[in-house]
Amino acid sequence: MTTQVLRAMGLTKTYSNGEAEVRAVDNVDVALERGEVTLIMGPSGSGKTTLLFLLGGLIRPTAGRIFVDGVDMTAVSGRALPATRLRNFGFVFQDFNLLANLTARENAQVPMELAGLATSKASHRATELLGGLGLQDRLEFLPEKLSGGEKQRVSIARALANEPRVLLADEPTANLDSKLGRDVADLFRNLARTTGTAVLMVSHDARIVDTADRLLLMEDGRVQAMA
Repeated sequence: MTTQVLRAMGLTKTYSNGEAEVRAVDNVDVALERGEVTLIMGPSGSGKTTLLFLLGGLIRPTAGRIFVDGVDMTAVSGRALPATRLRNFGFVFQDFNLLANLTARENAQVPMELAGLATSKASHRATELLGGLGLQDRLEFLPEKLSGGEKQRVSIARALANEPRVLLADEPTANLDSKLGRDVADLFRNLARTTGTAVLMVSHDARIVDTADRLLLMEDGRVQAMA
C-alpha cells in the first residue's frame, strides 16, 4: 500500500510581464508522503511559495497535474475547489492571516464550521487543539493580544482543525525568534509522526533543516536538488 498522499507532475505556472513570459514554477515533479516533513528552500523569487500555493489549490497551474489520494485536483471545478481544499489541506501562512475580530478559539473554529460541523462541536475541538498547543489560557484572546509565537500556534490549530491529509506552511518560522522557530518546526515534525499528515514547509531558515525528512532546493522555478 502506497504512503504517497500527494503527487504533482510537470507542474508549471507562468505569468505575463509585459511582452515577456515569466515561469514562476517550471515543470516541477514532487511527491509528499504520509507522516513525513518535506522542506523547500531557495532564494527569494525561486518559486517556493508559488509551488506551495499550486499544490494546495490556491492558484491554478498553467500546466501539469496534482493528485491527492488519487483525485486529480486540477480537474476539480472552480465551484467545487474550495470544499476540496477544506477537506484535504491545512494552511499556515507567514503572516498568520488570523481574523482580527475573532478570538483564538473562534479562529480555530472557522474551518470546521465551514465544513459543516456544529458550532458546539467545533468549539470543543478548537479548545482541545489550542490546549494541546499550550494556549488553554489564551482561548478568548483576540489576535492583537497574542505574541507572535501564540499567533502562529493559533494558525497551526486552525490548519489542523479538519484533520487534513496535507499541511502546507509558508515561512512558518519567519516571524519568530530562534527558539520559537525551532519549537514550531519540531511541532510540525511531531505532528507528522503522530497523525500521519504529510507536511510541506517553505523556508529560508537553515536552522530547521534537520527537522525535515526530505529537502528540496529550488532556483528559477525548478527543483535543483533533493536530499
